[in-house]
Amino acid sequence: MSSRFDTSNDTDREQGLGAAALAIRRGDLVVVPTDTVYGVGCDAFDPDAVTRLLEAKGRGRDMPVPVLISAVITLDALTTGIPDWARVLVDRYWPGPLTVVCAHQSSLQWDLGDTRGTVAVRMPLHDITLELIQRTGPLAVSSANTTGKPAATNADDVIDMLGDVVAVVLDAGETRGEQPSTIVDCTGDRPRILREGAIPAREIHRVLADTGHAFEDDEAADDTGADGDDKPLA
Repeated sequence: MSSRFDTSNDTDREQGLGAAALAIRRGDLVVVPTDTVYGVGCDAFDPDAVTRLLEAKGRGRDMPVPVLISAVITLDALTTGIPDWARVLVDRYWPGPLTVVCAHQSSLQWDLGDTRGTVAVRMPLHDITLELIQRTGPLAVSSANTTGKPAATNADDVIDMLGDVVAVVLDAGETRGEQPSTIVDCTGDRPRILREGAIPAREIHRVLADTGHAFEDDEAADDTGADGDDKPLA
């Protein structure tokens, strides 16, 4: 049975953050709010915890888990070969509903699923989750739902679906919206949208227009994370 904390209350907020940080260190799953939907997460560097996360959602390794970070500088610690145009997007939209898929640092000891050498990274615009990540380090986070069901936008829905498998629920009320993050593949020579979400493709096109880079759209989206039903989050 999970412990639920009302983060709108200062006392519960601090107790909840402490309990969530301890649970993550123990390898347990926790539920966190984001600026898109709720996510279920664990220590990104704990392969057993990541496996339990995938099992809790009913997903296979072919749908790897994205990573949430609390500072832009962490992107360089986790990834390599980031193109200049990707940094333009990060500077414009982080923290916020943008997930970037980059080549990960080969030295990292983690197992997020069958990532094919990449990792999906996002810095969410939510003070509760950012503070938790500051205490724990990067979190592997997927949308807080079981496969085939809508991503949860409130703690009640999360508990209905995942209450038996998560240790802590940080309840921050209803999320701001139901749209997941927009996912941009930054591993090629040109940007490619894997999923259009809270940030419209046309807006990203405008932001990149001054960089001189060609733009490529792709309506197909694989799950790398946690923002929508079986689509990458964060």
